[in-house]
Amino acid sequence: MVNKVNPLTIGGLAKAAGVHVETIRYYQRRGLLSEPQRPPGGIRRYGSADIDRLTFVKSAQNLGFSLDEIIDLLRLEDGAHCQEASVLAEHKLQSVRGKIKKLVRIESVLSDMVARCHEQKGDIACPLIASLHTGISKVPETDL
Repeated sequence: MVNKVNPLTIGGLAKAAGVHVETIRYYQRRGLLSEPQRPPGGIRRYGSADIDRLTFVKSAQNLGFSLDEIIDLLRLEDGAHCQEASVLAEHKLQSVRGKIKKLVRIESVLSDMVARCHEQKGDIACPLIASLHTGISKVPETDL
């Protein structure tokens, strides 16, 4: 007998949520998604709440939240903890801004190296390779 309330098998849930079955199993082991009871002699069934939960997890991942951070967000999901969720998001925003700053510096250094390579003529040592040998790490860590 097919469960009308929760009609999806794990394969159907995976397809509906756009993830792999192993992803669902992993999320279940991590506590991001509950594992429904298996009826005697039957198959576990999943419903729209499970799709919503997977959508939440994937959306949070797309914003750069780690699974541990997503677990924390899910604990705050009832709406009474918006301030705490905001603090988590603010920390993530600071982290993203730091990464962007670092990437802009890396882009600048690489752009300079590429320009130096294009300026070279003949069989002179490659400035990019030479720079890597001498160490880009001499640029202050706060800048890279």
